[in-house]
Amino acid sequence: MDRDRMGNRRASILATAAVLFGGWACGIADDGKPESKSKAPQIPQRLPMKTLGGMQFWGDVHFFRGWRIQQNVFTKHFRLLDADNYRHAAGSLDECKAALEKIKKEQKLPPMSGKAVILIHGIIRSSKSLDWLHKPLEKDGYTVIRFDYPSTRVTIEESAAHLNSVIRSLKDIEEINFIVHSMGGLVVRASLAKHTDKRIKRMVMVGVPNLGAKMANQFKSLGLFKAIMGPAGQQLISGPDAPVSKLPTPQFEFAIVAGARGTENGFNPLIPGDDDGTVSVASTRLPGAADFMTVPVLHSFLMLSERASNGAMHFIKTGRLREDGEPQPIPKKEKTKVPKPEATSSADKSS
Repeated sequence: MDRDRMGNRRASILATAAVLFGGWACGIADDGKPESKSKAPQIPQRLPMKTLGGMQFWGDVHFFRGWRIQQNVFTKHFRLLDADNYRHAAGSLDECKAALEKIKKEQKLPPMSGKAVILIHGIIRSSKSLDWLHKPLEKDGYTVIRFDYPSTRVTIEESAAHLNSVIRSLKDIEEINFIVHSMGGLVVRASLAKHTDKRIKRMVMVGVPNLGAKMANQFKSLGLFKAIMGPAGQQLISGPDAPVSKLPTPQFEFAIVAGARGTENGFNPLIPGDDDGTVSVASTRLPGAADFMTVPVLHSFLMLSERASNGAMHFIKTGRLREDGEPQPIPKKEKTKVPKPEATSSADKSS
């Protein structure tokens, strides 16, 4: 297919999307704040409609008690979803906020308060990959925020702008924590370059390629990799000049959980050293971490590991990954030798 035909096809798809999704509206400004005034025509209100939630075309910009306002990556317009992913409004940000305020009054929803945990998925995934953490955290008294972002359609910095917008919407929350998987940790680190919040207390990074992913270096030039991973995939490379090397280190407490096979070659012989099949153990080790541990699980299944998840929740509450034993902090000047993986039960093994 020649370029003109491809361009026409893309324009046709976007035009169709604009009609289906309710028209054009405002975007996100350079400082990461969604613009409040819409240039779009008035969009008629619709009955609640079931959606897929976020997936790869929507990013969260506002949260309140399970209600989310999201922005479309293509049309730039917004929609209001409830906790079950039913759409209740669409149009500009102001229109969606007004609809949410009306719902607050009708349902007599009180302001949020107390402690919150923001769950952030990795590239290609959605917040559903972290769903099973929701009830245990809620039982412990936390407000749980499942953050969705279009990980394969935008840069890490653009996703970070969405995250900062959500954080600003948590006006009455007193403490904010994070449990993040894979690229989700890089989104948090990128957010810290533009926005800091004194309420942030702790974060657990699970399988995060903090020092870059060697696999991205090998595949970055392949057309299929570019198509699937999008612009953020190009930012996952490792090296002294790689984008991840310029991301800030959190100034609050954070811990790291890495997948490891416990051998010199790990799960993937294409990756130097031990690894989880996608990210090397060495790459996860961001200097300054308050605690560190490994689990013998492949990258994509790390958040399904009971030991990894229990460790993450324990750190959020206590500042330690393990109920027994001493923390294993990573010094700010990391040594080249990586600790050997800890012995674990067969329940956590994945192949």
